[in-house]
Amino acid sequence: MNRARVLLADDHLIVAQGLASLLATEFDLVGVVEDGRAMVEAARRLRPDAIVADITMPELNGIDAMLRIAEHDPAVRVVMLTMHRDVAYARRALEAGAVGFVLKHSAAAELILAVKSALQGRTFISPALAGELLQAARRAPGDPGDPVATLTLRQREILQLLAEGLTAKEIAARLDISARTVEFHKYRMMETLGARSNAELIHFAIKHGISGS
Repeated sequence: MNRARVLLADDHLIVAQGLASLLATEFDLVGVVEDGRAMVEAARRLRPDAIVADITMPELNGIDAMLRIAEHDPAVRVVMLTMHRDVAYARRALEAGAVGFVLKHSAAAELILAVKSALQGRTFISPALAGELLQAARRAPGDPGDPVATLTLRQREILQLLAEGLTAKEIAARLDISARTVEFHKYRMMETLGARSNAELIHFAIKHGISGS
């Protein structure tokens, strides 16, 4: 019987090594990458059955990388792994299409169970967060909404790179767009978020987990 093919994306080397060893006991680990853009490229090239991805990564965070992959493979099964206990991260990941959300400090068995659940078409959430997530969902009608959702995927890509210290010209080269387009998106973000400076945009990115810094 062939083992399911799994791709791992995590920018913390020691953590990634431990996770790779763990996943390799149950699955065919087809690759390990260290940033969101590498995750997108590897997913297209390797066509894994499931992906285990950290949320906070350089270049492109795990959630936005998942959205990029879904443009080419809508059936992609992604389990998000994070050290953040904030329910907002879980809600954003699940709304974006993740089928699993596991806290990094959870027992190893949780991650294996989450990947197996994903492969069977079921959703797994760390029990430590499940209750809080349900309460948050019940409060949703009066929830003002996630401000991150007001930004487009392209805007979030640009914002993350700004927060990581790249200039408009460097971002333009990285994304294969013009510097003018980068500036246009930047000012649209400032308008949407009510930010008055680059510093406020970067603070927003870090606060809401968009930046891999």
